[in-house]
Parts: sequence; structure tokens; C-alpha cells
Amino acid sequence: MSIDLSGKVVAVTGASSGIGEATALACAQAGAAVAVAARRTDRIEALAARIASDGGRALAVQTDVGEEAQAQAFVQRTASELGRLDVLVNNAGVMLLGPIVGADTEEWRRMIAVNLFGALYCTHAALPLMIEQQGGDIVNVSSVAGRFARLGSGVYNLTKFGLGAFSESLRQELVPHGIRVTLIEPGAVATELAGHNRPEVLQQIAKRFEGVTRLTAEDIANAVLYAVGQPAHVSINEVLVRPSGQVL
Repeated sequence: MSIDLSGKVVAVTGASSGIGEATALACAQAGAAVAVAARRTDRIEALAARIASDGGRALAVQTDVGEEAQAQAFVQRTASELGRLDVLVNNAGVMLLGPIVGADTEEWRRMIAVNLFGALYCTHAALPLMIEQQGGDIVNVSSVAGRFARLGSGVYNLTKFGLGAFSESLRQELVPHGIRVTLIEPGAVATELAGHNRPEVLQQIAKRFEGVTRLTAEDIANAVLYAVGQPAHVSINEVLVRPSGQVL
């Protein structure tokens, strides 16, 4: 199925690498103008330049989505500089794993700020625009960790379970406005997401997925593209994507 997003504007958070970067590229290749947000300015500026060099339109906005004013500014700049906002992909995320006992509570605050408040703030800013248009897509990138809790990932699980609950409530609220909400739940993906964990946690992650061929960021970008590329009467509410070799 060929997806055509010509004339649409897509905003992607967490676009400096991994799923966010791949999603921005996929949407641009499908014809959309793309706004990309992340804290690492050099990465998103390089991404925007790459899209532009391929003949697309792109806007890079340095953003910490956990800060409400910055999240709001990203959405507002997207609409003002690219003309509208059709798709918001709340992809920015932090995964800091480890036991609850003795945890660094600053890691909890960072995960909740980005994984939950980031999605809430960006969505809150985008909704008036989409309601005025009477259409749009909100895509929230969660995780298989939003369905199954595991030892050592309790607060990460909390944020992803919460994102799932928020997405379903939001979906129901937005039906009268023609705005679709999609929850994407990736399994193990080969990205930088796990790289900020302590060495002992990285060892546990490697052991858990030993022998599993991980998904690529492009695999998840394709799932996002599939959801937002459906005709208006079709709403893809939830997509769980695991590597074929992943058990849980």
C-alpha cells in the first residue's frame, strides 16, 4: 500500500535518532512537510537539511518536551511556519531501568516528564489546531512495556501504561472532531534508547534479548505511516509490533 501524505504537515518529537528520525524521514518521503523536535540541535538540524536536500520541507526546533512552554512553542511554530498541523507523533521517550529500592528518583522524574508530560503538553497544544480543522492524527509511541510489567522496569512501565490509558480516553473524546488517536507499542528495537542505562542494566537487557533479531527504527516508522495513511473513515487505534523472536 502506497501512502501519500502530500499537503500534510507532520510534527515528530524525539527526532534526533531512532524511531523519531526514521518516522520523520518516512513522512517526508511520503510527501509531508515535517517539523522535528529534540534537545540535540545538531542532530535535528542535520535531519532537516537532509529532508530539504531530498526536495522536502522541514523545520527543526530545539525542544525539551518535558517543559510545557517549549512543547507549546514547538507545536505553534510548526503550525505558523509550515501552515497547519495534521499529524503529531509523540515519540520522545526516556527508558531508565533498575530496581525501585535504592533508585535515583531523578531518573523517575525525567521519565515522567518526557514520557508522560511531554506527550500531554504537545497534545494539549495541538488539539485546538486540529479541532479547528476538524481532523488530524495523534500518534503516541509507547512500548510493549505499556502492556506487560517486568521486574526492574516499574517506573518505565508506569509511564507507558499511563500513556496507553491517556490515548484511549483521548480517542473517545476526539471522535466527534474527526481526530484519530493511535497507540504504537514497539517491542525490542535497535535504537539508542537503552544506551543511557547503567552498565549492569545494559547487561541484563542484552541477556534478555540474546539471540533476538531486533526491529529497526524503520519498521516502527512504517507502522506509524500505515496508521496515519488510512482513509478518514478508518482508525487504527493500537499497533503492537514485536520482533518475531521476542517472547514477551
